[in-house]
Amino acid sequence: MEHTQVVQEERGGGLHLRVHALTHVTRFSRSAEGQLNEHRDLDGRFMVEARLEGGGVLLEPGAFLYSVGRIEAEVRQQQAGGFLRRAVATAGSGESAFATHFGGRGTVWTEPSNRHFLISSTDRPDDTVLLDDGAFYLAQDTMQLGSHRHTNISGALSGNGLQQPKLTGQGLFVVESPVPVSEVEVIEVNAGQGLVVDGDMMLMYTGNLQVSLRPLVRGLRNMLRSGEGLVYTFSGEGTVFLTPTARRVSAASVAG
Repeated sequence: MEHTQVVQEERGGGLHLRVHALTHVTRFSRSAEGQLNEHRDLDGRFMVEARLEGGGVLLEPGAFLYSVGRIEAEVRQQQAGGFLRRAVATAGSGESAFATHFGGRGTVWTEPSNRHFLISSTDRPDDTVLLDDGAFYLAQDTMQLGSHRHTNISGALSGNGLQQPKLTGQGLFVVESPVPVSEVEVIEVNAGQGLVVDGDMMLMYTGNLQVSLRPLVRGLRNMLRSGEGLVYTFSGEGTVFLTPTARRVSAASVAG
């Protein structure tokens, strides 16, 4: 597309992903030869291009724009188990119970979005990544999208549980981010180090970390006085992706 700029791309396993930033015309000018020229600026919207080279992708329902080539589409349930079981789990995670699978050879384009996109990947079939509520956008079909229920919640909100989308497997995937890729902070947590994060800053983290959710201060009265919601407490070894410049309220901070 001539009216876009590629801002990120990754390739692997029969899949080539690109994130495009859309542009719009700001003015016209004429060259010395009389040719009309367009001048464009970024307009704050983004699209994902998934070029399938024999592979396939799972896409968040409603995100499809168009496809070119020999592409077949079908609706797939994202997690093993009966429909009711998945639907109940989905109600707490913010994700749809189904995803659209595209496979074959060709290119799939997604609808323009005002949110930013981040391409990432996992290296091993048993790798797991937990995402912020509603962050899932696209994943290679070598991965499975499910949900993870936190049972280790302490303090005034204990017993309620909190669910997050979970990706398992090896492959490329795309998440929606409230901030540009350049503003996403990646923290490597080392053994014995520990990390405490406000729930509003969380984008995703690797599943090999030990995680608990708790109020920053003990006691419901103190929690209300402090104005703080739930915080994630990490230990072990793994990677955490944060969005410290985002202005939002995530499900983690309002759970319960």
